[in-house]
Amino acid sequence: MSPHMRKRTSKQAAPSDVEARLAEVAAAFERGALEEALAGADALLAEADEFPEALHWRASALAELGRLDEALETYGRALKVAPDDLELVLAAAECLVARVGDDREAVEDGLALCARGRKLSQRAGDTELLFEFLLLEGIGLNQVGECARALVSLDAALEHLPGAVEARLERAIALFELCRFPEAQTAFEEILGDAEDEPWAHHYLGLLAERRGDAKEARRRFGRAQALVPEEFPPPVELGEKAFDQAVEDAVKALPGHVKKYMDNVTLAVEDLPKDEDLMGETPPLSPCILGVFRGSPVGERHSILGTFDPYPASIVLYQKNLERFAKTREELIEQIGITVMHEVGHLMGLDEDDLWQRGLD
Repeated sequence: MSPHMRKRTSKQAAPSDVEARLAEVAAAFERGALEEALAGADALLAEADEFPEALHWRASALAELGRLDEALETYGRALKVAPDDLELVLAAAECLVARVGDDREAVEDGLALCARGRKLSQRAGDTELLFEFLLLEGIGLNQVGECARALVSLDAALEHLPGAVEARLERAIALFELCRFPEAQTAFEEILGDAEDEPWAHHYLGLLAERRGDAKEARRRFGRAQALVPEEFPPPVELGEKAFDQAVEDAVKALPGHVKKYMDNVTLAVEDLPKDEDLMGETPPLSPCILGVFRGSPVGERHSILGTFDPYPASIVLYQKNLERFAKTREELIEQIGITVMHEVGHLMGLDEDDLWQRGLD
């Protein structure tokens, strides 16, 4: 990264000195001395607070240290100074999508930066960075459930670098999320043909085997993924049928009184995994990893024009295997069962996904 200083002050160091100090910051960062890199960047910024390279290194160090709010604030400062710096735009977008990825608003901000970065890299003729922006865009779109759009971005990325395993993997995940199971199976198998130790490919092949009822193959695939990256794939929290049903019953009892009344004529059930018809009954299809589903008409739509009652009873289904895989601890599983029950009751009451997201029930 070369120095790019838009504002000079009387206290600012000479360019040659800046070059040397930036090199020291970079060297500290590369060897993992993050606090040292941060201190070096801060020292440069004390002399020139709009120095984009120093801001970039500061933000990168903060991100690696897990201080994400500070990192994003610093990236914001840097982008105000150098809005067209492709490396900076990519780093900020990566922080929003890949590091703060469980926050939908952050991912959407990251996707906006990806769109800007795509245009800038196309204008500059930089196909390497264009690939990176398309890949990151595909990852972000998958995260927010826009998997059909993710496929478009990932296919475009693969036009530039057809063998890229990360892009192929993200594309296979999009196919799985869109319930295009045979295509996803082939895609994951082809990835393992080139990268036999890709843990996520093994994991998703386990999910596919589980869906088709091949328990032995599912265990083999899940075990392989866990052996490769144990911190990513801990064993699922298994409650057992009786304990799980009790947790669901407790979740219903805990519903607020004004909400509980809507459950009088609603069937509540637990199934292992969602059926194909539940997933593909909507456009786009629901994710195979959904934790629960509401079947039927919301309360306000359950009477026809003639005043007759909806003949199809409303029901809520929770998917035990997906919930047990989602949670990392027994306490987290119990909590998530309660959240999922409330989420599906929200659909019963007529709330859509945006409404539920705003209420923290997505």
